[in-house]
Amino acid sequence: MEKNNYSGSQQKALGSGFHAQSTAKEVIEGIDLSGKIAIVTGGNTGIGLETTQTLAHAGAKVIVLARDVEKAKRNLANTPNVEIEQMDLMEPESITAFARKFLDSGRPLHLLINNAGIMWVPLRRDKRGIESQLATNYLAQFQLTAQVWPALKRAQGARVVNVSSQGHQFAPFNFEDPNFTQRAYDTLAAYGQSKTAVNLFSLELDQRAKAFHVRSFALHPGSIQGTELAREASLELFQQMGFYDAEGKIKPEILASLKTIPQGAATTVWAATSPLLNARGGLYCEDADVAEMHTGDGFSAGVKPYSLEKENAQKLWTWTEAALGIEFDLQA
Repeated sequence: MEKNNYSGSQQKALGSGFHAQSTAKEVIEGIDLSGKIAIVTGGNTGIGLETTQTLAHAGAKVIVLARDVEKAKRNLANTPNVEIEQMDLMEPESITAFARKFLDSGRPLHLLINNAGIMWVPLRRDKRGIESQLATNYLAQFQLTAQVWPALKRAQGARVVNVSSQGHQFAPFNFEDPNFTQRAYDTLAAYGQSKTAVNLFSLELDQRAKAFHVRSFALHPGSIQGTELAREASLELFQQMGFYDAEGKIKPEILASLKTIPQGAATTVWAATSPLLNARGGLYCEDADVAEMHTGDGFSAGVKPYSLEKENAQKLWTWTEAALGIEFDLQA
């Protein structure tokens, strides 16, 4: 019987040969993606842009989903093998519209990379009343994956790669009050539960999808310098996390630990293309390898057990279908 990763039973480093300083270009060396089709959400900025360019230069046709199409056109002007489509992760209708258009093309989908996300934002809700980080970082991933599912099956060998974060360690998923209607809003707790949800979704999706030759992975890209993720963050938040000192300067040890954008995209590209993962799935990865479990206190490398628990994963799947008003029927 094939093993699953419930409770993190398969969270063991594989000895990939890569490390925190490895770049996306290094991890894809020797891999030919000619004839493959990939979708990358937010594939026009930051590590998403680096991911897009890496996959495209390896031969894949990459469909970039961006909220700002004109910005995407500028950033991708010199990248071959790219199509750009408009999609806003806070607008469920735009996800549905894109999915229908893509399915109507009749093409298979070999790689779905759910990269886009937000962090450090004030309390906002979408028109359904869902907190914005939960809506953007997780529910949009679930909806898009569910709605392009027929194309993933058609590929007869596909991967879904969900960009999570070490920030899942900020909070488990709060089933009693996920949208902060009964408790005070904390932006890091909201971010944490959204990324815990990504891990649980990746785990459960793999368990349900592997019979159709689709495997799923979650990953922490690292703390990365030069992205737009912190555009709404206050100095006080960075000081609260211990990143900046009382004078508002980034601490030298924090600066030294930051990855470049090419390094930040490496784990995404590795999870999407590594032959080491051909018969594996449901794993949480970091530094271009499978991460170890983090069972101690504090904020450090590895994945928390609560984000890989079977009961939580299955409960979240049911909650998500109800929240979105859709059924993710893998048999359909």
